[in-house]
Amino acid sequence: MWDQRYAEEGFAYGTKPNDFLKESTDKLLPGGKILCLAEGEGRNAVYLAERGFTVSCVDLSPVGLDKAAALAQSRSLSIQTFVADLKDYQIAANSYDAIISIFCHLPPSIQEHVHGQIHKGLRPGGVYVLEGYSKQQLYYNTGGPRKTEMLMDLDSVQRELEPLYFQHAIERERIIREGKYHNGKGAVIQIIAIKK
Repeated sequence: MWDQRYAEEGFAYGTKPNDFLKESTDKLLPGGKILCLAEGEGRNAVYLAERGFTVSCVDLSPVGLDKAAALAQSRSLSIQTFVADLKDYQIAANSYDAIISIFCHLPPSIQEHVHGQIHKGLRPGGVYVLEGYSKQQLYYNTGGPRKTEMLMDLDSVQRELEPLYFQHAIERERIIREGKYHNGKGAVIQIIAIKK
């Protein structure tokens, strides 16, 4: 499905970064090393690289990551890309100053596996930034998975991310304008969590 979506003309979710990530950038260690999960066509990774971060991206789709690399190159930037299924992917211990998860929707067991590695993968003081559609998103027709189990529950996500310290953890509605697949009012969870 993802290769097919990313093979479409243009960028499925646009080339501008996610709004919540933009709002959270000042929480990240300047010049730090960042891992972007399920990064797709690279809009968030390229935004971070433009701001002087060293950025690695992982995604299931080689088509998406090829577009991410091309987007970076078109702006004279460099990002590192890894094609991998997150159910098998191992985040290297104590390797990142930030890990970014923007609309990374996974089956519950895989989400738990990924979230279970976040604390280990961050360096002390490292930050985890997440925005994803909550289960309330089923009442909207503005993007995201159409299966309840693929949507996020704030309490469950917080439990999975322990022992991170939560600086920001909310569920809210907001207008999202990200390409043709995220468009309109949506229900999201947002997290900024820190490894002490």
